[in-house]
Amino acid sequence: MPELPREERFAAVFAELSDTLVRDFDVVDFLHTLTERCVDLLDVAAAGVLLGMPHGQVVDAAASDDRTRALELSGLEWDEGPCRDCYYTQVPVCDVRLDTEAAGRRWPRFTPRARQLGYTSVVAAPLHWQGQVIGALNLFRDRRGALDGSQLRLAQALANIATLAVLQQRAVYEQTNPFTQTQDTLNTRVVVEQAKGCLAQHHGTGMDEALATMRVHALRHRLSLAGVARQILDGGPAGLAPQYPEH
Repeated sequence: MPELPREERFAAVFAELSDTLVRDFDVVDFLHTLTERCVDLLDVAAAGVLLGMPHGQVVDAAASDDRTRALELSGLEWDEGPCRDCYYTQVPVCDVRLDTEAAGRRWPRFTPRARQLGYTSVVAAPLHWQGQVIGALNLFRDRRGALDGSQLRLAQALANIATLAVLQQRAVYEQTNPFTQTQDTLNTRVVVEQAKGCLAQHHGTGMDEALATMRVHALRHRLSLAGVARQILDGGPAGLAPQYPEH
């Protein structure tokens, strides 16, 4: 996103996200975009979204980059980490420094892995809906200092938008249980990840570049990200030329 004054960046991001919510959209692609916009708007290096399932387990839905997704997947495997705590306690995790003994005791495997990636602190904001928490937005910082109050409020606002995206898809399918849509989101995520791997292997690129290629193709042809993923898995990735994300 081009560098704009702070107020204009806020307006552009919220216009983009709200416009998507009133159209037909792919929830996995939307959540991926939202994590990228968290990095654009907040003083954070990376972001991810985890969603809860009907029987209490937590699954990953989106992340701003693949290394952060791998970290969150490891956290789920270890049953520890800020998003997991945020989901089960239903309260935010506010700027936990990762270079402290307390963080090491709280998340003995997650903390050193996050520090290896250069992250210095984490924030997790709950995805609230009518007294339930259906997931959490995780934010990773790579510099000293904490997010100020205005940034924490903005983080919660973005988490609320993520909640609306998941529930919007539920409404489209006339589902009454918010966790039912979470299962559909997980199924879509699996298809997208399989297609990313297929495309990355075919073109010899990284997973982030493969996802960028799929998203550009979906936008150009007015398809959902899941639809593009199924095309790749059904017919092969030969027709999709690599697209490299802007840095």
